[in-house]
Amino acid sequence: MTLQQCYTALGGDYDDVLGRLRSERLVQKFVLKFVDDGSYKLLLDSITNSNAQEAFRAAHTIKGMCQNLSFTTLGKSAAALTESLRSGSLDGYDKYLPQVKADYEMTCAAIKRYASDPE
Repeated sequence: MTLQQCYTALGGDYDDVLGRLRSERLVQKFVLKFVDDGSYKLLLDSITNSNAQEAFRAAHTIKGMCQNLSFTTLGKSAAALTESLRSGSLDGYDKYLPQVKADYEMTCAAIKRYASDPE
C-alpha cells in the first residue's frame, strides 16, 4: 500500500497534506505517529469520567491533528464532537461519538495496513 492509497482508505486528502508538509517522508512520519497519540484514549476516558473539559480538549486535539494531516473524514466527525463539547457540558456528545469512533477505527486500520506493507 502506498501512502496515497492509505489516504484514500482513511478518507483523507493526500495532495493537500503533501502541499502543506512538502515531503512524503515527513507526511509518513506524522501519519505513523498518529496511532500512538493518546488523545483518543483521553477522549474516551474523559467521557467515562464525566470530565467535559478534558473531553473537549481531547476532541479538539484530534480535530487539529486531522486538519494538519488532512484526515478529512475523521476531521469532520471530530469537529462536530468538538463543537458539541465546547459548552463545557457532555450533553449531546452521544450524538457524535459513534461516528468519531467509527472514523477513528477506519483511520487507524488504514494506517496500520500501510505500516505493515509500505511500498
